[in-house]
Amino acid sequence: MNDTAGQAVIGEDRYRRLIDVGIALSAEKNHDRLMEMILLEAKSFYNADGGTLYLMTEDQKALRFTIMRNDALNIAMGGTTGKPIPFPPLPLYDAQGKPRSDAVAVHAALTGNSINIPDVYAVKDFDFTGAKKFDAANKYRTTSSLVVPLKDHKGEVMGVIQLINALDAQRNPIPFDTGLQPLIEALASQAAVALNNQQLLAAQIRLFNSFIKVISTAIDAKSPYTGGHCLRVPEITRMLCEAACDQSDGPFADFMLSDDQWYELEVAAGLHDCGKVTTPEYVVDKATKLETIYNRIHEIRMRFEVIKRDRVIRYLEGRVTGEGDTEARRQELEDELAKLDDEFAFVAECNVGGEFMAPEKIARLKSIGERTWTRTLDDTLGLSIMEARRMPKERPALPVVEPLLADKPEHRIEHEVANPLAIENPEGFTLKVPELKFNLGELHNLAIARGTLSDEDRFHINNHIVQTILMLKALPFPKNLKAVPELAGCHHETMNGRGYPRSLKREDMSVPARIMAIADVFEALTASDRPYKPPKTLSDSLKIMSFMCKDGHLDPDLFNLFLSSGVWKIFADKFLKPEQIDAVDIEKFLFKPAPPKTAAE
Repeated sequence: MNDTAGQAVIGEDRYRRLIDVGIALSAEKNHDRLMEMILLEAKSFYNADGGTLYLMTEDQKALRFTIMRNDALNIAMGGTTGKPIPFPPLPLYDAQGKPRSDAVAVHAALTGNSINIPDVYAVKDFDFTGAKKFDAANKYRTTSSLVVPLKDHKGEVMGVIQLINALDAQRNPIPFDTGLQPLIEALASQAAVALNNQQLLAAQIRLFNSFIKVISTAIDAKSPYTGGHCLRVPEITRMLCEAACDQSDGPFADFMLSDDQWYELEVAAGLHDCGKVTTPEYVVDKATKLETIYNRIHEIRMRFEVIKRDRVIRYLEGRVTGEGDTEARRQELEDELAKLDDEFAFVAECNVGGEFMAPEKIARLKSIGERTWTRTLDDTLGLSIMEARRMPKERPALPVVEPLLADKPEHRIEHEVANPLAIENPEGFTLKVPELKFNLGELHNLAIARGTLSDEDRFHINNHIVQTILMLKALPFPKNLKAVPELAGCHHETMNGRGYPRSLKREDMSVPARIMAIADVFEALTASDRPYKPPKTLSDSLKIMSFMCKDGHLDPDLFNLFLSSGVWKIFADKFLKPEQIDAVDIEKFLFKPAPPKTAAE
């Protein structure tokens, strides 16, 4: 083979290699490895002894040392080495804001042009004092240098590659071949595009993560009842997942998450309650049974006041008409007023929802509600359009005698559609939809058996998870985040299939989804920023969760891991109040399956 043919083969190999390097650069996801690949491939093209990769700082005012290599001196800093580069960034401008021209790397960055220097000791245009001091300190000789800017598709300089000492076959320093320089510049261009793509992707991820944090913070801020729930659940989820990944035996010996799956779980945990943005705030914050936008107990108190005034008026009218002011009549008045006070106190107690409403309490409530008062004003005046539509078309003539407590037609608010979940339900939601969207009936709400939420209110609370799934399903998640809706939408499902919104069972859910259910429950039990309940101690919280395992609510294997790994204690030390952290014997709470029954049994 003659020299010309041989050079052609070498040139073809280098072009093929340039293509291969471009493909490899595009495929590399790790930032540090990408930076190293850029410099090492540039070194390899010229068989250079050393080199430095600089990247532009975010403010575009300096070049930051990113990767340094020198084979002869066995120097490897930056990137995956974990060794920081001790040199400060190279400023592009002087103290007066004028562009610097003394440093060769800075000049290449400012002009966007490559600079090929055969002998740095002979050049006069640039200051190589730093290189000469380095040579003297390390008994080295910097001879040739090639500086190439990294320019992206817009022509903007993202960094600079500086190579030193091209070597011949005997490893003697020689000038950098100007014939190969276009290849290095092409490599630099490919590297800049790959770097730009990676930086754009990283910026998008940062923006996306910020959106998640903003949404989570907004949901927590929407109601004081949720506190920092959306920010604390991801903490527990992450810790318990790490504990599962660390297992070498048992049910989670083979459990492992890839980097993409970890990020997928992080996103899902952050957005697990995003559907709460659709839940009416007055329902989430409903502290009393009669509360809507305001607490309607004040209306009922006023009716009691009216009845009392009416009774006093009748008494006074009797005196005027000659019935007399006998002791018996005065006592009768006092007894009736005292009874009204007692009945209002009972209604007010029912409104708080602190105790179970037994049948006899409901019966008394209805009896009290049968008292009457006289309304002399038109109750259709001053209403909104929607309120007016709910009022009966036929109105009795004033004055009207009305019951003290009532479930009126205008209290019934219909769904906009007959069944909100029956239309287009590909997700298979099984959440039971009540007959009405809202029922504001006074007796209906005061007779709520436990707590303050009616069936209609409870549906709106539980419906947040339906909305979470629908919202997340509507987002065009990339392939590596496709499981986010499933992970975020299962934390109210149970192992026995009695949860919501899809009545899934244990086998229908992934391990991370079941982990999030435990995280959600533990955070809710131990939260100290809920104004409607005192925070529970660790022992009380774990006791409740152990019962939930026995009842088929939580995954018992994961709960045992939650206990044995100490995740509960780590979280408690970080987030719980000192008075909540009491002595805990996890042996009392570890789930132990019941032994199988014998044939005799």
